[in-house]
Amino acid sequence: MVNKAQRATVSLLAAAMGTAVLAGCGAAPNSTPSASGKVSISYLTLWPAPQVAMFQQAINKYEKSHPNVSITVRSVPFGNLLSTITTDSLSSNGPTMFDIYDLWLPSLAKDGIVAPAPGSYAADISSHYASNIVSSTDYSGKSYGYPNEVDDYALNYNKALFRAAGISSPPSTWPQLIADARALTKYNASGQIVQQGFGVITSWNSGVVHPWLAMVQSDGGQLLNKQHQPLLTSHAAEAVTNLYSQLINQYKVTSTAMSIANASTTGPYLDNFATGKTGMIIMADWWESALESSMGSNFSNVGVAPIPVGPNGTGSHTVYYSWVSTVNAHASTAQQQAAWAFLRWVNSPASGSNGSSAMGNILSSEGIMPSRTSDIAAHQAQLNTPFMKPYVQALKTAYPFPVVFGGDQLTTDIQNTIESVEYGQSSPSAALNQGQQTVSQLLSQYYGH
Repeated sequence: MVNKAQRATVSLLAAAMGTAVLAGCGAAPNSTPSASGKVSISYLTLWPAPQVAMFQQAINKYEKSHPNVSITVRSVPFGNLLSTITTDSLSSNGPTMFDIYDLWLPSLAKDGIVAPAPGSYAADISSHYASNIVSSTDYSGKSYGYPNEVDDYALNYNKALFRAAGISSPPSTWPQLIADARALTKYNASGQIVQQGFGVITSWNSGVVHPWLAMVQSDGGQLLNKQHQPLLTSHAAEAVTNLYSQLINQYKVTSTAMSIANASTTGPYLDNFATGKTGMIIMADWWESALESSMGSNFSNVGVAPIPVGPNGTGSHTVYYSWVSTVNAHASTAQQQAAWAFLRWVNSPASGSNGSSAMGNILSSEGIMPSRTSDIAAHQAQLNTPFMKPYVQALKTAYPFPVVFGGDQLTTDIQNTIESVEYGQSSPSAALNQGQQTVSQLLSQYYGH
């Protein structure tokens, strides 16, 4: 099961979200200051164009009141973000600020790529975010940035397809999931799937691993033990991987040909759900805006439900993770000072409207849960919509994805393990045994076991 530290994290996060809702319910060159004292800084993110445009509006507002600061923003696909940070941070035109996935923090901090927050900014962060959210910005007792989003996973399903198949409610157990997926699946004359009952995601490490882990946790398992050793050969891990294999090969209700994700973490898997070719899929809350854009009025057909519970599980336990806005440790002192001042402002109510920060408004526009306490309260109406409310509620029993050294490679190694089964290259047992060895070797480099 899950250790006490993880339970404390979940409890604090649930309290923060619940209390707030209920209470209100190429980067431009980074230069050193010129003779006039002006400093140029830049921000690297993964946001799509509409959110970048909103961020630019906030930048324009900031620059009017801070004429000595010039800020540019650049966006790259998620698949390119980490490599861009690690390769560009040392260059003269590298980004001054960048968004990072919390899983990357230990390595980026250890390698000296991200700068710890100065005392006044660390105090500002601890004052306006729940303690567990603040912990996602910490490494070795120091805070490394401003939290900017929290995401978790749930079962998304197409209510129109459910009605057409005579299914009255979403599945809450694995047998129900299998039965519903079989009722939802349609084939062409050649026996190929044209409407899959249950969809998976491939070609994107988190998109593969997070839904799988949510199912593992909902069958009473976990990914790592307290000693940072993998548990890929556990009963729960094997049960979920067997289930995936059965859905693809035995029941023929899942098509890997419909599962692919691109570098922007969109692509066929999203398109097939949006066009009614996928009946159910486990996905994170942040894809709401992409679904609305793709589905139009049909977005009202999207239902959200808890992760189905496995035969050995005691309840639904999804996965959550967070993101952090950080500062490049290799930027000049003046740039770092300007960057921290901007981050404090853009995450404060003064930068936004109706009690929300500009960052809170940007995240909410994309269907993402903001993490600042005042932003959660300001966006309570959105957090109570039929789509978002189940995600918020799921946080009460959610477990965080383990933040460990080598976490991104760990995720990719597990992705390869799962995909080898999904593509028929290996049996579940053989794949998990090999994955156990690979991940054990990876983590032993950092934790000595």
